[in-house]
Amino acid sequence: MILVDTSVWVDYFNGVENVRTSSLDSALEEGTVALGDLILLEILQGFRNDKDFRRARSALETLDNYELLGQEMALKSAENYRALRRRGVTIRKTNDVIIATFCIENKIPLLFGDRDFKPFVDHLKLRTVVEES
Repeated sequence: MILVDTSVWVDYFNGVENVRTSSLDSALEEGTVALGDLILLEILQGFRNDKDFRRARSALETLDNYELLGQEMALKSAENYRALRRRGVTIRKTNDVIIATFCIENKIPLLFGDRDFKPFVDHLKLRTVVEES
């Protein structure tokens, strides 16, 4: 199972072809894609057209969906944020800290295109689906 970040889903729904969207397409065919509740929110709030929103929602609801935050995960996320900050890295979005921490704690690879996840790979053992060049 892999978790796919919003950055990849946005490209996917916009018809962008790259190594990440190809990986997502393959994982969808294999049935190995999961979503997190925060990711689902981020994806769906981006749709402007009601018809596109409904189609995406219907398709995304068929995937396994994880609740990414609770007290324990909030504490671990804060620890990870602080660990990176001590290394001179400040993550811009709290959601990214939560998503990365959930993946680290549950040993789930993350498919992403957002640069804020790279420090988690470099310093906190986040597993990535596509190796960064």
